[in-house]
Amino acid sequence: MTLSIVLQFAVVLAAIWMGARFSGVGLGLWGAVGLLVLIVVFNVNPTSPPVDVMLIILAVIMAASVMDAAGGIDFLVRVAERIIRANPKYVTIVAPLTTWTFTFFAGTGHIVYPLLPVIYETAHQSGIRPERPMAVATIASQQAITASPVAAATAAMIGLFSEKGLSQWGLPEILMVCVPATLAGVIVAAIVSMFIGKDLKDDPEYQARLAAGKIPAPKTAEQERAPLKPTAKLSAFLFLAGVITVVVLGFFPALRTLPGAKAAVSMPIVIEVTMMSVAAVMLLLTRTPVDEVTKTPTLRAGVVAVIGIFGLAWLGDSFIAAHRDVIVPAIGDWAKAAPWTFAFGLFFASVLLYSQAATTRALMPLGLALGIPPQFLIAMFPSVNGYFFIPTYGSLIAAINFDLSGTTRIGRYVLNHSFMIPGLVATSVAVIVGLLLAGLMF
Repeated sequence: MTLSIVLQFAVVLAAIWMGARFSGVGLGLWGAVGLLVLIVVFNVNPTSPPVDVMLIILAVIMAASVMDAAGGIDFLVRVAERIIRANPKYVTIVAPLTTWTFTFFAGTGHIVYPLLPVIYETAHQSGIRPERPMAVATIASQQAITASPVAAATAAMIGLFSEKGLSQWGLPEILMVCVPATLAGVIVAAIVSMFIGKDLKDDPEYQARLAAGKIPAPKTAEQERAPLKPTAKLSAFLFLAGVITVVVLGFFPALRTLPGAKAAVSMPIVIEVTMMSVAAVMLLLTRTPVDEVTKTPTLRAGVVAVIGIFGLAWLGDSFIAAHRDVIVPAIGDWAKAAPWTFAFGLFFASVLLYSQAATTRALMPLGLALGIPPQFLIAMFPSVNGYFFIPTYGSLIAAINFDLSGTTRIGRYVLNHSFMIPGLVATSVAVIVGLLLAGLMF
């Protein structure tokens, strides 16, 4: 039996490895292949796929995609640009707080891409080492995903608690812990980043590249952009209204309790209905062509997230459920003695999966099975942000490419890259603060 479990675990790892090689939808597709092998070769009985989680993500992504097609994301990006450019001397603090805030409301870290050149130009023009704000702003854009009420990872947490009958744990508890925890992590990481590397005037490598003409001179004005669509502001405000509605209904169950009902409508249903309705209202009021919605980068990213969760989370759920009687006792005493150590498992799993949502859906059920209290699982939620550890994630590569000064980079030993220190600081502080808050609040 032990050999069989080891072989099945090897199949799970092989599926993850193959999925990581293909990336994108490949993660989910190879997860399904791994599950097929477990079923056919090892007679593993598959669990039900994570339908609620996928439906929540699809509902939110539909609203975000309509906003994208209507120009709302462009509007939000330009607001963020003005905030960053208005505080050039403090860009290392302002930039990450801005990317955190906009990811919090938009539910996706992809909003950081158009901001990266703005952050670079603002820092470079002010004589600030671009590596400092570029790296920490990229980290902050992902930290906010584990605090956003409309992010796929948060949907995974809400769906998990709902499936396990833990209706007393949901969006309000996640926000109460993860919003201050991730913000604290980002602020501390930003402060630490202010002391990373040499100032540009004291960096001989930078000065040599500048003298050789290999670094473009800082720009003095914003690049000209196409005018915003007339519907941009309206779509952004409608989307934000939907987010606020979800948060309010999450904090006040009485508002979602139907007359004569014994319990409030579950949050997965609330999120699904609210965000799909917001998408429909946006289509009506902005008259955005439906065909344009299906072509947006936001929709493509959302579909990739759903497929990844479909395959990988289903594979992980089925493997853990099949061997719960062996896995749980094997590490149960260790986890009960020091529950916080489960955060390391979440962190290193996210390094492999490159997805906060997939990591959450695959491993958090194990945390519940181990008897770790829900409030501490929420506190450890930010530890799924380990995507930065190996510098191959899209936003990291983009930050490196946008930094024309060459200060944001991957080191000779690969792991000594620009994102390692701010990433480790932000994640560690967020988990520590989260554990303290969970202990005090619940």
